[in-house]
Amino acid sequence: MKSAFKNLSKSRHTIDAGLVFAVTLCAGISTLLIYSIAHNGISANEGIGDSYWKTQLFSMITGLGLAVIISLIDYRKLVKLWFIFAPAALFLVALTFTSLGYQRAGADDQAWIQLGPVNLQPSEVLKIAFILTFGYHLSRDEEDMNKPLHMLLLLIHGGVPIAIVGLQGDYGTAIVFAAIFAFMICSAKISWKYLAAAPLVIGGAVAAMWFFALDDFHKKRILILFHPGSDSDIEYQQDLGLAALKSGKIFGKGLFEDVGEYIYVPEIHNDFIFTYVGQVFGFLGSMGLLIILTYICLKIFADSRVACDRLGRFICMGAFGLMLSHCILNIGMVLKAAPVIGIPLPFLSAGGTAMVSMYVIIGLVLSTYSHRAVIYNVFYDAAKEE
Repeated sequence: MKSAFKNLSKSRHTIDAGLVFAVTLCAGISTLLIYSIAHNGISANEGIGDSYWKTQLFSMITGLGLAVIISLIDYRKLVKLWFIFAPAALFLVALTFTSLGYQRAGADDQAWIQLGPVNLQPSEVLKIAFILTFGYHLSRDEEDMNKPLHMLLLLIHGGVPIAIVGLQGDYGTAIVFAAIFAFMICSAKISWKYLAAAPLVIGGAVAAMWFFALDDFHKKRILILFHPGSDSDIEYQQDLGLAALKSGKIFGKGLFEDVGEYIYVPEIHNDFIFTYVGQVFGFLGSMGLLIILTYICLKIFADSRVACDRLGRFICMGAFGLMLSHCILNIGMVLKAAPVIGIPLPFLSAGGTAMVSMYVIIGLVLSTYSHRAVIYNVFYDAAKEE
């Protein structure tokens, strides 16, 4: 730890304070929202009590501490421990296929495990491991990545986590992994020939999923987007979500009104928490939150531009792909522009594992920022200095 502080003191900047403030602001708002949900009784039938906001607060404090600690450690040293954290992450995911795995209430995938008093979603840990290992793989292989064998190995590396979470039935998380993979590999020196072939490969993968993986219920969730109003049962949750958003009008209803003032939406504390934001803070509050989330995504992207090497750039781009895909899928789901696929809103949806894992990923971005060797310049291209 002493060496970490010594290295940090030599860097030009210590920490990306703007990014830390933005994510912690979202986490604080999340805790307040969940406290409000627990105390106004809107989600009493889901058993949302004080333990939920206390878990969120504890996870925020724990995650923030981990992010600061990770920012002090050189990310180039962290990735060299891949032989420890990658097998550990895969082992945890494998446990979901055993008797330890279970399907959380309100979900349609078996993606959780219970280890004593702790409930854990291993795919969140796998996201961290994938960003680090794939970034390391790309940084070591970027010059040769366009050779067929090397590209095949990269595709296998990217395809393994997508396939594993897909087997769990967690198709939303599989899309997130695909987005992380796409942003990372496209930020490397990939040939235009592979990019030109990508639509055909993606189209084939989507067709295979449609005919051989998705059940009728998942297909209906997708088809309903093109035929709104044709199936009230499938649209029920999203229709309630839209009604909840509209009910807040411009300024919102406030956090602590009588329960009758609010519209209940299933999973309002979790995947549909944005509907509660609309109710209590109104249109202006919702737009303010979107601005903060946009800032977080753009700040991560900006930090990728000033990373001192390509490994740092790839890690930041992986974090950017993760954060952006989560925001688009979650808010699109609420606005009925995407199917309901169970993707949480970063730093806002209830969930200790998700909160801590997001902070860890932010910690990796902070590490690349703290250990950069150049002063920020919007026109600077780190690749030219390597």
